[in-house]
This record gives sequence, C-alpha cells and structure tokens, in this order.
Amino acid sequence: MLVYYPEIKPYQRHQFDVELPHQLYVDESGNPEGIPVLFVHDGPGAGCGRYDRRYFDPELYRIILFDQRGSGRSTPHTSLENNTTAHLVADMEAIREALGVEKWVLFGGSWGATLSLVYAQTYPERVKGLIVHGVNLYRKEELGWFYQEGASRIFPDYWEDFVRPVPPAERDDIVAGYYRLLTGDNDLAKMGAAKSWSLWLARCATLRPNQDLIDSYSRPHRALSRACVSTHYLVHHGFLEDNQLLRNAHRLSGIPGTIIHGRYDMVCPLDNAFALHSAWPEAQLNIIREAGHGDREPGTVDALLRATDDLARQLRHDNNHPA
Repeated sequence: MLVYYPEIKPYQRHQFDVELPHQLYVDESGNPEGIPVLFVHDGPGAGCGRYDRRYFDPELYRIILFDQRGSGRSTPHTSLENNTTAHLVADMEAIREALGVEKWVLFGGSWGATLSLVYAQTYPERVKGLIVHGVNLYRKEELGWFYQEGASRIFPDYWEDFVRPVPPAERDDIVAGYYRLLTGDNDLAKMGAAKSWSLWLARCATLRPNQDLIDSYSRPHRALSRACVSTHYLVHHGFLEDNQLLRNAHRLSGIPGTIIHGRYDMVCPLDNAFALHSAWPEAQLNIIREAGHGDREPGTVDALLRATDDLARQLRHDNNHPA
C-alpha cells in the first residue's frame, strides 16, 4: 500500500493581490519543470495543510497550493466580502496566468472537488487531468443529509453536540442558525459555534475515529474560517444552480479523470460519485472499501497516490508520443 511522499518545503511563496480586500497565499514545491498540479483544498474555508504536498511525486510534479479567500494564510482571515464560487474560479485562473502555466492538473476533495469541477467545466482547455475524491456536488438533498437530517441518525450522539449552540426554535434550519451565530457580534459565541461546527465534520469524516484529524479541525484559526466561510457558501447553495455540476459534466469530455470515494462516506454519500461517473463515464471510478470521507485514511491515501502516479505516467507518455 502506498504512503505519503516525504515532507518538502516550498521553493517559492507568493502573495497575490486580487480584488479588495483579498490577498491570496500561493506556494510552489517539487520540480519547477514538472507537471503543474493545483491542490484545491476543502471547506470552503479550511486552508491548506501539511499533508497536501505529499500526494504528488516531487520529482515529477510542480506542486501549487493556494489558500482560498478568507482561509489559511490568505487575508483577511474569514472575510466573506467578494467571496463566491465565481470569485474563487477567477482566482484559480489568475494564479495560472501569473505562474505562466499553460495547462495543469487539478486535485481536490469534498469542496475542493466541487471547485475543481466548476473550474474544469469553465476552462476545460486549461485542464490536463482531474483527480477528485469525496465528491460533493452541492445538491440540496446531499447538503440536507449532512446538515439537517440523515447523518444525524447515524451519529445521534455527535449530532446532539452539533446542534447544541443553535436555539431549539431555529433548528428547522441548522445551517442558517449557525450562520447567524458566526456572523454575529458575540465573539465568544462565534468561537464556540466554530469549534462545534468543525468537530461535527471531523467526527463524521472517517470510518474509524481519528484524533489527529479532530485536533487539526478544532484549532481555533482553522475552525473559525472553516465554519464562517462554509456556512456562507451553504446558505447561498454554493453560489451554484442545483445540479449544475452534473448538467455541465459533458464539458469534461476528453479530460483524463479519476473519481475516488469511500464506501462509508457519511459526509458526501457514495451516490454522489456514482452520479458524477454516470454523467462523466470517461473518468475512472475507484470505490475505497474501508474508508469514509477524509483523505487521510490508508486506502484513500493509497488510491490518491496511485492516481497521481498513473496520471504522471500517462501525461509523460502522451508528451513523448504526440498524436
């Protein structure tokens, strides 16, 4: 079973000014002459983490990471102003142009898969390949499953902790209740809500409990941006039309693709991956037997590394034997 590539440090860091008030953090690592790949983090609002460069062979890939608006090392932290899916897609395209990349691979999980799909459907001519996992299509029914009723029946004990910050009278719309807390003026209530929001996700994200993941998601800086930015996107339905990603899947035709999904994903159920594969049959679908939603479970890590290695071989072969 494959495991992460060794930790590496960026050889270049950037701060990109986009429209006010945002400045984006971007870094590059690996081989400057390698296959450009953009890691698209989850959330929205999570920011990049220490494992995210390690899915790619650093001798073969030019690894590009960026923290989305309001997230991670981008500033201002948790800002919701001018923060929509269209803005993030425009940011990705601006990064590509600024770094002199003609075409690149996109790699993303959960919300990162959503955003990667939107970008690829908007700029298919700029995408060499697409690897997505824990697919989130941002449809109303799947969002309701995790944030209103569905996963609550699988994890009733965790759900009890999750809904506690929301007044009982507001629990007919949990996301809206959290959004009011997270955009309010009470900083103590805001931080408490952020930790509860992130803890619910961390507890449900893996097949087996993962304390390292729980600790990572619960760190105040990351928890606050994940909760604030995520609820902002959720109350606006991802700034997407319902079924937009499936309706536009024909635009992915000709792009080498891999869809990886845990059999026991309780955050974004497996039928999301099936629906995407039905709409994009050229992609390879890989179901991980003993995995949930997270990207750190052994079977998922193995599948993701195999996907990046296989795609690198395919792209190098294609470049050496042009049609």
